[in-house]
Amino acid sequence: MEKDFKHIFIQGDASQPVLLLLHGTGGDEQDLVELGQAVSPASTILSVRGKVLENGMPRFFRRLAEGVFDLEDLKFRTDELADFIADARTRYGFGNQPVFALGYSNGANIAASLLLARAEALQGAVLLRAMVPFEPESLPDLKGKNILMLSGLMDPIIPADNSQKLATMLQHAGAKVDIKMKPTGHGLTQSDFSDIKNWMVQEIVS
Repeated sequence: MEKDFKHIFIQGDASQPVLLLLHGTGGDEQDLVELGQAVSPASTILSVRGKVLENGMPRFFRRLAEGVFDLEDLKFRTDELADFIADARTRYGFGNQPVFALGYSNGANIAASLLLARAEALQGAVLLRAMVPFEPESLPDLKGKNILMLSGLMDPIIPADNSQKLATMLQHAGAKVDIKMKPTGHGLTQSDFSDIKNWMVQEIVS
């Protein structure tokens, strides 16, 4: 199987974190570039397209139904993405710079899976409309990792208690988690942009 992912790499300031951009179902590597550059203008961008197709729409892993994931495929795709990030560190020369995922929906879910299964791949994440990807047998050590979760109270796809369960799981693993339950649905809003930018300035960007 092709090891590489279709992706966009945009070199930024080596003193800033690298942003790993992970789109939602039906998106591609172009989707979140503008958002990433807006919330952290000096950051290096690595924006990735999911390899799985669902009715022609790219995703990062298979699902059996809405909210029901193919856990075997999720594990495989999580490892595949973690290995790609490790390879990109050498390929693009960003070495030990911290990598933060910025993922929406399906992209947020595989970012959460990376944190739970391959914690070394990320220093933290912005999880937009994320849900519990799987329940690990034991929690990883996420001490020192910063996570922002923005979830919708009126999200028809992800119950609010599921998002809260993920936040609690990440907190119990030692991560610093800021979660906002917003009066919105599954789509992104202008207030999401403001929340991300403010959090990046306070927590991440020097």
